[in-house]
This record gives sequence, structure tokens and C-alpha cells, in this order.
Amino acid sequence: MRGLITPRRLAIAAVCVAAMVVCCGLAYWQWERFSTAGGSFQNLGYVFQWPLFGLFPAFMVWRLRKLDARRKAEEAAAAAAGDPDDAADEAVPEPVVAPSRPVVTVEPVRAPAHDDEDEELAAYNRMLAALNARDQR
Repeated sequence: MRGLITPRRLAIAAVCVAAMVVCCGLAYWQWERFSTAGGSFQNLGYVFQWPLFGLFPAFMVWRLRKLDARRKAEEAAAAAAGDPDDAADEAVPEPVVAPSRPVVTVEPVRAPAHDDEDEELAAYNRMLAALNARDQR
């Protein structure tokens, strides 16, 4: 295991602390605006919102470390099981392919087979067929 204190970890911690300090300062500023005569409940909402923004970088660091630890545990379990398929997957990563969409086919509107059809319905069907033909072009 590498050392606990590295320049990269120090930089990440500094960014997290700086974000929290800046966001707490903005929360204090919003509290001062809320406390004045012209303050509104929107300012009070920002008082609670800014610290959450400040905590977000630290949360993301925690989440990424957790996901990385899970990935490493899965790789170690696959290597311990001696599964040759997983070892081959590690050597050559699979390309990322977008999921394919199902193909939808539309049947063309056909004229009815019987002649005793209502004229208004037949006109409506002809209009729909014309719209469909125009959309297919």
C-alpha cells in the first residue's frame, strides 16, 4: 500500500476544505441578508443550501473511494477464483457500445376490402394515409 499522505491526497483535501470554507462564507453572507429588513425566505434557503454545496466535493471523494474499493475487491475475488474469463477481460477491455434501440416498423395504411364503408370514415382514413406517406418521405 502506498503512503497515506501523498501530494495528490493533500491537494484533494485542500480543495474539499476550501470548498467548505467558501460555501460556509456564502451561507453566512446569505444569513446576513436574511437578517436585514429586505431579507426573504429565499435567503434563508440559501443559508441551508450553501453548506451542502460545500460538502459535495468531500462526498464525491468518499463515494469514488468506496466504488474503487468495491472494484478492487471484485477483481481480487475473480483472481482468487481463478476464472480465466475474468483474467482475459482484464487484459483486453471491452469497447463501450451504446445500447441499441428496438426497430419499429409501421405498416402502410391499406384501403378497406369492403365497399359498404362510411364515407366520412373513408375520407378520414385517406387523410391518415396521406399523412403517413408524407412522413415516410
